[in-house]
Amino acid sequence: MDAMATPASGTVIPESEVEITAVRAQGAGGQNVNKVSSAIHLRFDIPSSSLAEDHKERLLALPDQRITRDGVLVIKAQTHRSQDMNRAEALGRLQEVVDSVAAPPRLRRPTKPTKASKRRRLEAKNLRSQVKVLRGRVSE
Repeated sequence: MDAMATPASGTVIPESEVEITAVRAQGAGGQNVNKVSSAIHLRFDIPSSSLAEDHKERLLALPDQRITRDGVLVIKAQTHRSQDMNRAEALGRLQEVVDSVAAPPRLRRPTKPTKASKRRRLEAKNLRSQVKVLRGRVSE
């Protein structure tokens, strides 16, 4: 597999730009020493990648703790699974992050309510108050 891309995304990340390191990580103290998880550390250098410039800017502006100051995105997949499964999970997470900035930014809705929405809100409020008044009355 030379490059990875999801059908919904037009963004392709070449595998040569993704550095994957396999590490062995032990559980916290007090746990069974035999339970050693196979972990993956995925490093993706955003500034030197082949992504479009606007995608790079949006990625670097993301408030994501996985992105370092020098623009390296580090994704860790660490579970009691095989290296291949961890690798696929880390690559999938990377693709999700890149897809999130590749999508066009959403347009903000107008901050002021329109006259029609004000009128509808007022009508609904009046209707609720009328219903409350009717509930208190006893039918004869």
